[in-house]
Amino acid sequence: MGGSGAAAVLAMVVVTERVKSRRVLPQGTKAGVKSRSGQVLKGRVTFCSLFTGKRQTTRSYNKNTSSSTRLRCTTGENDPPAVGTTKVKVLSTKPTTSENLKENRCLGSENNNDAQPESGSHRALEESSSSSSSGEMMMLLKQNRKVIVFSGGTALNSCAKQMLLSLKHQTDEVTHVLPVSDDGGSTAEIVRVLGGPAVGDIRSRCLRLSSDKTEESRSVNALLGHRLSAHSAEEAKQEWYQVVEGDHPLWLGISEAYKNTIRAFLVHFQQNILRRNDARFDFTNGSIGNYFFAGARIFFRSLEAAIFLYSRVSGIPETCAVLPCVSTEDRLVLGAELEDGSVIRGQNEISHPLSLASPLSAGAAQVDKNAGTQEPLESRISRVFYLSYEGETHEHEIAMEANERVLEKLRGATCVVYGMGSLYTSLCPSLVLGGVGEGVAALGREVKKILLLNGWHDREIGGYDAVDCVNAVCSALNRDGSPSQGRPSRGGLGHPASTYVTHLVVPAGGHVFGGEGDRSRLGEMGIEVVEVESVDPEGRGEPRFDAKALVEAISVILEET
Repeated sequence: MGGSGAAAVLAMVVVTERVKSRRVLPQGTKAGVKSRSGQVLKGRVTFCSLFTGKRQTTRSYNKNTSSSTRLRCTTGENDPPAVGTTKVKVLSTKPTTSENLKENRCLGSENNNDAQPESGSHRALEESSSSSSSGEMMMLLKQNRKVIVFSGGTALNSCAKQMLLSLKHQTDEVTHVLPVSDDGGSTAEIVRVLGGPAVGDIRSRCLRLSSDKTEESRSVNALLGHRLSAHSAEEAKQEWYQVVEGDHPLWLGISEAYKNTIRAFLVHFQQNILRRNDARFDFTNGSIGNYFFAGARIFFRSLEAAIFLYSRVSGIPETCAVLPCVSTEDRLVLGAELEDGSVIRGQNEISHPLSLASPLSAGAAQVDKNAGTQEPLESRISRVFYLSYEGETHEHEIAMEANERVLEKLRGATCVVYGMGSLYTSLCPSLVLGGVGEGVAALGREVKKILLLNGWHDREIGGYDAVDCVNAVCSALNRDGSPSQGRPSRGGLGHPASTYVTHLVVPAGGHVFGGEGDRSRLGEMGIEVVEVESVDPEGRGEPRFDAKALVEAISVILEET
């Protein structure tokens, strides 16, 4: 890269646009839901005015019956945010709730004599609001809230940007923790030739969180999100040469300072490929962002340094952190032990197996996660674990410790979110790491721990219901599992499910959630179920979360006490 490239990195200046003022209600306002018949279900209701959209999913909670009502708040298209009164419509209720709750009104404490502030701090907040600036009020409302999100790099991407935009009203920081064990697609070719941890999931999340406010930022995103030709290896290589030499049309709209910084690491990536005489690199369907990320990682000899650089280049807000689940420069392989004792090696062999013998030796073989084989596993997965890579025939199980920065963020978290997606290959690889289960358990019951449930069954969870998924997550955090092929596993922590999960959020109409049967069993486990709107954009019978509705549901849970 040379001195000029390093100087360019050090000279980078990122200008962040900040919203000067926002109108937000005092956090924790007490309220009730009143029906036409006058029945009031006392509890906590979050107002729609916390959000900019027309609809809001929330709940009122009846402490006497432990029943929950799912509500949709509605406002007029041009109405300003409501301060005291917000209309709501009931979407679904539990059997204990009256059928008369068809239309309700959320009554703020200033309009409801039955509702009382829970402490003097709320009154002080109201009294100071008239004299405080909007920025000072925002700091009071956030109350140093920090959210940590464990997920893979694909499923939660559809909601990541919405989460960033919406939760900034309620949180000081959102940390995304992602695995580095992906062995498919463009990432697999980089790992095959250059080694090191997989960068694809992290690059994917960083790109989703990147700024798109200016023409230049959009051009940078287009470049780093671009994939080379998928039809011809020669076409892909020629296109790559255009990019690395700075002649590709994608460079248009990017200033010289940005161009020189990005290109320096692409050149460094190319130089490292050329040094590997024993392995020919295949650029087919290659990701420019992955190449930039790999070049930066190799140069700094640090994956986290590469993430920092990527974050600055792509304009990710400083209040949003992206971390690898482990701190390593080594190549890692994910293994899965089935209940019948057999072991599967490699993330894509577990979730989306190819017809090839090994995805890591398949060159640039690409994995289409939608079109991959969905043949059921011969037996359910018992646990996942890590294998060190010392060649195709030399592997052994290793007990990995979590990235210390992840544990640091976890210790300060006020909410934990477990993302939807591939349960055993996207979520569990971060949860089985040493220190994660202990860290989540140490947070206590008062910290919200939210599991987002898949809307349909994939190869990894065929035949599972919601309780099975919760148990799988808890087993991973407890590090349960019998020894695999004579290799000892660490003993489990033994915590109950409610230690790790307080809320299960499910998409309406999903196939995994078993309705009232699952709701009852989860309630006995101390876990509350929250159902939110879903979409099926491809019409394949695979309901998934509506991004806005999901983030609003998380926001409501954050407001609970």
